[in-house]
Amino acid sequence: MSAGIFAVRAACIRGVEAAPVTVEVSLGGGLPGIRLLGLPDSSVAESPGRIRCALVAGGFEMPRGSVTVSLTPGDMRKTGTGLDLPIAVAILAITGQIPMRGLDGCLFAGELSLTGEVLPVRGEVAYQLLARDEGVRFIGGEAASHVEVSGARGAFIASVGDLRRGVERGCREYPGAARPERGAGAPDFAEVFGQELAKRALSIAAAGDLGLLMIGPPGSGKTMLARRMTTILPPISDPELQEALCIHSVAGQDTSGLLAGERPFRSPHHCISVAGLVGGGRPVTPGEVSLAHGGVCFLDELGEFPSNALQALRQPLEEGSVTLSRADGNYRFPSRFQLIAASNPCPCGYLGDPDIVCRCGEPAIARYRSKLGGPLADRVDMVLEVARPDPGLIVEGRPGATSGELAARVQAGREYRQWRRARDGGDPERGGAAPTLESAVSAFRLGAEACSRLVLIAKRGHLTGRGIVRLCRIARTIADMAQEPDVSAAHLLEGSMLQGRRGT
Repeated sequence: MSAGIFAVRAACIRGVEAAPVTVEVSLGGGLPGIRLLGLPDSSVAESPGRIRCALVAGGFEMPRGSVTVSLTPGDMRKTGTGLDLPIAVAILAITGQIPMRGLDGCLFAGELSLTGEVLPVRGEVAYQLLARDEGVRFIGGEAASHVEVSGARGAFIASVGDLRRGVERGCREYPGAARPERGAGAPDFAEVFGQELAKRALSIAAAGDLGLLMIGPPGSGKTMLARRMTTILPPISDPELQEALCIHSVAGQDTSGLLAGERPFRSPHHCISVAGLVGGGRPVTPGEVSLAHGGVCFLDELGEFPSNALQALRQPLEEGSVTLSRADGNYRFPSRFQLIAASNPCPCGYLGDPDIVCRCGEPAIARYRSKLGGPLADRVDMVLEVARPDPGLIVEGRPGATSGELAARVQAGREYRQWRRARDGGDPERGGAAPTLESAVSAFRLGAEACSRLVLIAKRGHLTGRGIVRLCRIARTIADMAQEPDVSAAHLLEGSMLQGRRGT
């Protein structure tokens, strides 16, 4: 460090990660003021006013000369108010108003109020992960919903006035807190009456990581079924949890459910924009599909979503991430989620209903159904027609399969699939490992009778190669849940029923 220059570690949020920033401060002659260099955005450019008032409120003095603040790297746009605290710390250190001891082992991020209070900023988990990777301690404002990151060292400072005693004595440790427990009032599939076939389809989708579209009239229970999907999925893994916590923290979302072991469930409204669905804006923030990472994204009233929004779902469904290209670089958001969608069969919702006459014209029905068979058709594995349940079953309240029972079946199917793949040496059923259609189908281990049945079903349903592989994937999942090594004709027939009627 050169004489007359002092630097501290800082960071700013870029996508769902914290990018390291070095705050360098130099004092010079001339008119008093703070000059910022290094592509600050409007929120960073306003920091001198906040810093000046905060330091005066904390009992410090502003330098009488010019203060030059350089934010490196200089070619990266700096965003957010989290640079207030590191800039203030560097100014106080270079003017000798606070001890320098321990500052080089800290990473600072916090917003300053005009009264000198240090406020937390969104993305605390991302800052902690960066500090852990750099082997330093994260210092920020006191967060009401603090998240402890494994291996990270963090503390908070209440006011800039506390820095007078030095960073080691002025900071406070977060008290150790137990993770919140899962709520006792979580929804259960036992509350859904008369939809045992739909429950079976959802359990197969959960066991095989398959996308599912439910088509049925209003009141058939599609939304109730979808909202209980996360209750039968296995517990979220540690890598998924860390990524999900980071995404929710950057987006400013509540993380208590994730800390309690619940998988994310997102249900965006059909009027959502493309940026709200897959991410974007300025600054670039994650969208709903990234907030659903590790969980379920439920698209209700699929036919009402704009076509360009549905088109944007292709990349996250195929690659498990969203990549956005902007003038200042590329942003990548993890987005591995399970897609569940629901739709009415027509605009009024009663096409094919045995009791209520559909009032939609043929052109309106054609336009509506074209949405359902559009860009997502080849990326939704299962299409299930859901009818209204018998009113007698609802009044009687006859219990059906519970979430606990379905979760046990899903877990057994997943464990058998994992064992089978380990035995066969890999996962040739997904991705580009299989170079030909024949080798892709053979990877599902179909018996002789099943192969003959597959040819008949493919001819009758006019299935393309992608449709054939999709059917085999559904049947293979059914066989895994039954813990059978080979796919039988019965598994294919049930898979064909769950694949739905479509022109692929």
